[in-house]
Amino acid sequence: MTNVSSLEVRIEKKKLERAAYVLKCVAHPVRISIIDLLEQRTRLTVSELQEVLKIEQSLLSHHLTNMRDKGVVNTQREGKNVYYFLTDVSITNIIDCINGCKVF
Repeated sequence: MTNVSSLEVRIEKKKLERAAYVLKCVAHPVRISIIDLLEQRTRLTVSELQEVLKIEQSLLSHHLTNMRDKGVVNTQREGKNVYYFLTDVSITNIIDCINGCKVF
């Protein structure tokens, strides 16, 4: 039997809770793709995202609404256009992790 008495969780509880909350929100291929696209272009409209992702506008809007409600993306209106952007660009580290992970 291994001695585990010297082990401890190295991440503070609030940080773990926030990470779990964000990861649950983005745990979908479309949402991860949205993060990747917003990392490349900083801000995009629904039409621009739809053009690249090639999915129904209603499905894309559903994902964007969920991401906005969870605080991952936000919007900015300019005339007739509504632009989506990441609220915290550090979330793009998820893309780096996926690309660098040998499991995937």
